[in-house]
Amino acid sequence: MFSDLLKQLVESGILFRAIWETVYMTLLSTLIAYIIGLPLGVILSVTAPSGVRPIPWLNRLLGVIVNIFRSIPFIVLMVAMLPVAKLVVGTSLGNAAMVVMLVIAAAPYIARMVESSIKEVNAGVIEAAQAMGTSQFRLITRVLLPEARPSLVVGAVISTVTVLGYSAMAATIGGGGLGAIAITWGYQRSKEDITWVCVILIVIVVQVMQEVGMRIARRIDKRARQ
Repeated sequence: MFSDLLKQLVESGILFRAIWETVYMTLLSTLIAYIIGLPLGVILSVTAPSGVRPIPWLNRLLGVIVNIFRSIPFIVLMVAMLPVAKLVVGTSLGNAAMVVMLVIAAAPYIARMVESSIKEVNAGVIEAAQAMGTSQFRLITRVLLPEARPSLVVGAVISTVTVLGYSAMAATIGGGGLGAIAITWGYQRSKEDITWVCVILIVIVVQVMQEVGMRIARRIDKRARQ
């Protein structure tokens, strides 16, 4: 049923290492992308015409930059950003370069997710905080972000799954992970069993990440309602 090559991948630990590479590239890239995307999303929301501190020119400028990066297909963006990866990590190949690509692709996406989450905060809560003389900084850190926390967590789960999908293209720049196994060991060698095993493993990883993330989101939402 299974080819000898697949058995070799399992016995040598290559397949299990690929699972680990996929998980760590996804989580590390998402974390760094959130460090960049979260403040970007907050600024986009706050400086919008309906935000708590409207700055139209800044909002338009950031909006254009974010939209440009979001509109470029990942495979094209990955090739275009190879010099950036080499400048940041000293190489344009491998998992380190792939993390740079994933961060560049995910940060604008996350910024929009954060912006959308903050805009869902009840206007009455914001008005009440402003009426009590809350400063803009405290309004953001003590009202907007805490109130948007359940939605932000859901957005983080969606973003993580999206980044995992992007990571499957790691093989095109010499990266590792399940995507690389599926392409180099499965597709290029016409070993369909290897390809399908990688597909199933990716689905399992996605389901686990999504289930854990959604449980955290439900718990946070439950606490917020108490």
